[in-house]
Amino acid sequence: MATTSTPQPDSSSNLSITVESNPSDSRLSELGIQSWPKWGCPPGKYMLKFEAEETCYLVKGKVKVYPKGSSEYVEFGAGDLVTIPQGLSCTWDVSVSIDKHYKFASSSSSSS
Repeated sequence: MATTSTPQPDSSSNLSITVESNPSDSRLSELGIQSWPKWGCPPGKYMLKFEAEETCYLVKGKVKVYPKGSSEYVEFGAGDLVTIPQGLSCTWDVSVSIDKHYKFASSSSSSS
C-alpha cells in the first residue's frame, strides 16, 4: 500500500495521521467515497478533537495539522486520502479552503 505515515516519536501516544497521496480511481471507488458526506471550511485555524477515527478524501484545499502539544505538523491537500486516529486533539491551519468527503469509523464494523 502506498501509504506515508508521519509518526510523532516524542508523543506520549501513537496518534499518527496517515496520508495516502493520489490514490487510484479504483481505490476511491472501492471505498465508495462519492457516497460519503461532504464538509468544507474557509481558511483559518480550527481546534478539533476526533472522537472517532476519520477517513477523508480532500477534493480541494490545503491544511497543516498540528497535534496538541507538538510543534510538528502533517500537511496534506487536494488529492490526498487521510486517516485521522480516534482521540487526536489538534489544530487545523487551513491555508486554502477545504472541500472533502469524510467517513467516521463506527463501532459496528461492516464487512466489505
